[in-house]
Amino acid sequence: MKKLRMILLLCLFSAAKAFAQTPEADKILGIWLSEDKTGKIDVYKANGKYYGKLIWGKTMYEPDGTSSRKDVKNKDEKLRTRNLKDLIMLYDFVYHDEVWDGGQIYDPYSGKTYSCTLKLKDNKLNIRGYIGISLFGRTSVWERVKVTCQYPGE
Repeated sequence: MKKLRMILLLCLFSAAKAFAQTPEADKILGIWLSEDKTGKIDVYKANGKYYGKLIWGKTMYEPDGTSSRKDVKNKDEKLRTRNLKDLIMLYDFVYHDEVWDGGQIYDPYSGKTYSCTLKLKDNKLNIRGYIGISLFGRTSVWERVKVTCQYPGE
């Protein structure tokens, strides 16, 4: 009986430790406004990694206002027909030591992909895109979008 209690306590402790780490890593989740205020990116988690997709952009739609523009600047000709709406721009990020790294950022305006690290500072997302080493890169700061729900009649 004592062994069973000990095993249950160890399992409970391990589970509590795992859950305690999750909220810190998940602080990046949500909708972010790009530094130049031309796009909103929804950062989400899938299969233990973090991703970001473009959910709104000033130049994301055709003049009709409903048809999504295409990823025409992509270096891969096969990908040039994909929509900018819901385009995954951030992918494969893993969290450790207050940094999300190991991922890449895609810039649909240039069609280029960069290595990238993400850091939260003062509730702003610092995105460092670079080629080779991060010393030779550029940092962009995104602001969290406050989501409010309004119901009819309010």
